[in-house]
Amino acid sequence: MIGILHGYLLDGSGSNLWTRSVVRALCASGETVHLVCQEPDPDRYDFISSVFAYEPDGSMKAQLERDTPFPGRCIMHRPLLGETLPVYVWDEYDDFTEVVPMTELSAAQLEDYLHRNVAAVTRIVEEHRITALHANHAVLMSVVAQRVSAWTGVPYAVMPHGSALEYAVRPDPRLRRLAADALAGAARIIAISEEVAERTLSLMDDVASLDPHRIRLLDLGVDTSGFQPVPRSSRAGNVQRVAGLLEGVPRGRTEAQAQALRMALEDGASPSDACGAVGPFDAKKPDAGVEHRLGDIDWEHDDVAIFVGRLIAAKGIHALLAALPEVLRERPRLRLLVVGHGPLRDPLEAFVHALEHGDRDRATAALVQAGEVDGGDPAHMAAVAQYWQALAASGRLDEYWDGARRLVRDNTVVFTGYLTHREMSQLLPACDVGVFPSMVLESGPLVFLEAISSGVFPVGTYFGGMQVKIDTVAPRLEPVDAEAMKVRPDPHHIVADLAAALPRALEAAPKYAADLRNVAEEHYDWKPVARRLRALLEEVAVSAGNGSRAEHAANAGNAANAGNAAGGMPGDR
Repeated sequence: MIGILHGYLLDGSGSNLWTRSVVRALCASGETVHLVCQEPDPDRYDFISSVFAYEPDGSMKAQLERDTPFPGRCIMHRPLLGETLPVYVWDEYDDFTEVVPMTELSAAQLEDYLHRNVAAVTRIVEEHRITALHANHAVLMSVVAQRVSAWTGVPYAVMPHGSALEYAVRPDPRLRRLAADALAGAARIIAISEEVAERTLSLMDDVASLDPHRIRLLDLGVDTSGFQPVPRSSRAGNVQRVAGLLEGVPRGRTEAQAQALRMALEDGASPSDACGAVGPFDAKKPDAGVEHRLGDIDWEHDDVAIFVGRLIAAKGIHALLAALPEVLRERPRLRLLVVGHGPLRDPLEAFVHALEHGDRDRATAALVQAGEVDGGDPAHMAAVAQYWQALAASGRLDEYWDGARRLVRDNTVVFTGYLTHREMSQLLPACDVGVFPSMVLESGPLVFLEAISSGVFPVGTYFGGMQVKIDTVAPRLEPVDAEAMKVRPDPHHIVADLAAALPRALEAAPKYAADLRNVAEEHYDWKPVARRLRALLEEVAVSAGNGSRAEHAANAGNAANAGNAAGGMPGDR
């Protein structure tokens, strides 16, 4: 019996997408899966048949019971955590008033989170005869699995993901020690690429000795049935379906708020003041009127590139926008879709407005404003200033700003707000190029695979997991076209590389839709990924032998000594 520990929601990208996709594929294969997560709206997911919530006092309440269209079933378990949700990168969650990056949590807060999960998972393991646990991320669900395993004898595997490694484990010695101990106790470490395996081993090198022989590789997957290429003549029809899917969907930023930002900028307000005029809105919703802005694109004749991700400097979106004047010089019909939410949303719009007007001072001010609200590595935001300095040194800065004023229009960049995979499965195949300019190591990204499954030409930073995926695609392309997929991630080069790569990618894209699709089908479909995970967890269960609960309980205090300080062994409060 499989237990999957995922501390977050099922909506969105990254490990959330991985979890819902692999669980759905397992259910389609007839498996029963016990899923531990914090999804507040489980009835949205057709593979979830039952839901149970667990109070800190040990009581349990059934919240959902229904039939599903799958031969297997997913039973979801939700430990109730109170108001605090530990995260890797801050975001808004309706069900939690205290969303706190793990690096900012006190020892007591960490232990309370761990204890609540351990108590619930121990009960689940014992009542449902779980034979193996799979924990997403190097922290904190790995630590939950470690403590439950020590108490019950049920073995566990850990799958590190890039967000926890980069935003929690790397900067925080406390979390690195917790991750190291949990990984050292895992029967298997499941890595989605050799790069992630090497990065995990390197991060743990000075705190734990991890046996490389316990590492197993498991590719990321993609729903190839949901993301399919369409001919250029059918793209407008896809976009009309997006509009239909958005009917009745609650919206985030209103038309009035969009107008308030633009009017403030037109009236000469500083980017900071203009952004302040927008006011609060639900960033995890699509913008009001987005279907009309998408409808204004000439889907049969315009070049369409798309960025999907968090609007933070680490994802490189500011570098992509800064490259636009140079790209438009060669591809003047380019339209760029920016799909996602994040703290840089308003400053980035102010930056695009400054490009449109060739206003250097206000563009610089918009980047300063972006840096103030981003909270990430200042070196990431500095990439644009470094690019401008290089242009000045070569005598091309005036040419750049003249091109910005002439070529960037108020409809060149379309910010959509947040879109779900339901809408993205229609919108992504209508694009020519997908751009993934992350400046931090990515273990995926999954949207890269969705792009190639849709026949969309990918351009990404050539390191980490992205490099692995690019190298898988490259043999299907002519060498000169394969080079157009690659962008250097460092701040000194990323803007210039994007400016050079995008025109080449747009030129090459029509030739390779079928080849890209074939790569996705052959290497990355979710169904074989799920079967491989099932086999790995069977291997984990067999490797554990038949140790008794009593034998493992004797060692439980070592794994849960911090849990004892917070209130004792699993389930005792």
